[in-house]
Amino acid sequence: MRKLRQTAAQMVASARTRIEEIETAEAIAMVANPEVVFVDLRDPRERQRTGFIPGSFHCPRGMLEFWVDPESPYFKEVFAQDKRFIFHCASGWRSALAVATLQDMGFEAAHLREGFSGWMKAGGPMDFQEAGRK
Repeated sequence: MRKLRQTAAQMVASARTRIEEIETAEAIAMVANPEVVFVDLRDPRERQRTGFIPGSFHCPRGMLEFWVDPESPYFKEVFAQDKRFIFHCASGWRSALAVATLQDMGFEAAHLREGFSGWMKAGGPMDFQEAGRK
């Protein structure tokens, strides 16, 4: 087995020391705030299987840096808004790494500390049908 210089868990722990983490109860209170954009980094199958935060923007983790960068051909206008961005995944690991990377790029954001699993456990509002879909 190959020995790594740093494990994934160590990378997440390091990221968490330098990013803003939002607790679930605080995030639930912001769900209807038009100045906040929740960004779901999970795989599309995760959203279909477990639901999602109402009104959240879906950005697969693999496209994040490209969708945020205004100089990228893949740039998404949602990220040009002057709003507060809160990223999440299922457990808070992917979103911690993602927000640390965004911070390195100069894009300010926070992440949902306990992820969508914490959101569900706390009884946060959920949706199961994408807008425009039946």
